[in-house]
Amino acid sequence: MTDILDALRAADAVRYGEFELSHGGTSDYYVDKYRFETDPDCLRAIADAFAERARGTKLAGVALGGVPLAAAASVAGGLPYVIARKQRKEYGTGNVIEGDLEAGEEVVVVEDVVTTGTSLVDAVEALRSAGATVERALVVVDREEGGREAVEDAGVEMEALVTASDLLDAQ
Repeated sequence: MTDILDALRAADAVRYGEFELSHGGTSDYYVDKYRFETDPDCLRAIADAFAERARGTKLAGVALGGVPLAAAASVAGGLPYVIARKQRKEYGTGNVIEGDLEAGEEVVVVEDVVTTGTSLVDAVEALRSAGATVERALVVVDREEGGREAVEDAGVEMEALVTASDLLDAQ
């Protein structure tokens, strides 16, 4: 965990001030996923941690933030991955799940920051509707605002590399 905290700090991914969050609430800190997903050292640390924890299982990146994480972990661990879109695309193949996914195949869902857990649960439901078996999720940061409970209520074990408490204690 310390190396992930150090990498997030080095990427300047944790900001303090007043921020509006995607679910409409406000916070006095913000975890900027674009800072940690575009910093090669931080991305490498996250990818290595995810690849190790995935234990040889196919990954599923939640669009948009989970996709670069799944791709990097795929390369780091030699793991295949798929992309779970938020909604069916209205052109081309019209897929919700992009990539090769066989019915019954086990996947580990990858996400950047979990606050309420809605995006992650939606991705789990889409993957299950496509025939995947989903029992685990890996996330970079759990903001500890009810997301873990929502994900676990969906029957998915969620493992966070760091929590909001870890980030705030480390400042």
